[in-house]
Amino acid sequence: AADIDAAVSAATKALPKWSASSGYQRAKVLYAIGRAMQRHQRLLAVLESIDNGKPIRESRDIDVPLAIRHFIHHAGWAQALDKDFPGHKGVGVVGQIIPWNFPLLMLAWKIAPALAAGCTVVLKPAEFTPLTAILFAEICQRAGVPRGVVNIVQG
Repeated sequence: AADIDAAVSAATKALPKWSASSGYQRAKVLYAIGRAMQRHQRLLAVLESIDNGKPIRESRDIDVPLAIRHFIHHAGWAQALDKDFPGHKGVGVVGQIIPWNFPLLMLAWKIAPALAAGCTVVLKPAEFTPLTAILFAEICQRAGVPRGVVNIVQG
């Protein structure tokens, strides 16, 4: 409970600045995440296979590339929001829970659009498949995601 409270508090604190940032600024962060994931795609594929037992070929050739593409796609989407939906605002802190079967891909499906829209995130991966979420948190930190925008709670 204390970890969740801390994550929600951090996300709430980061929300005003993140949601006020331009689509271009959010896109830069999403592109940086996608590029960092590309640099670590072999490690992500190995961790994804260790996490849930799927063949490395499936992780390497399908799951990891698709997850990367989601961040690149939503970076473009973030840039289009200001023009296509003037006055749009993120809904706030988004709580996300993902199951065990596609840990990295579902993480991308949930986090990328939320960040593009100006929301902050508290994500809880399945307790049996935490490895790619741990590496993703490190990637976010190195890619320049502002503190508190992405929060990952294990358990």
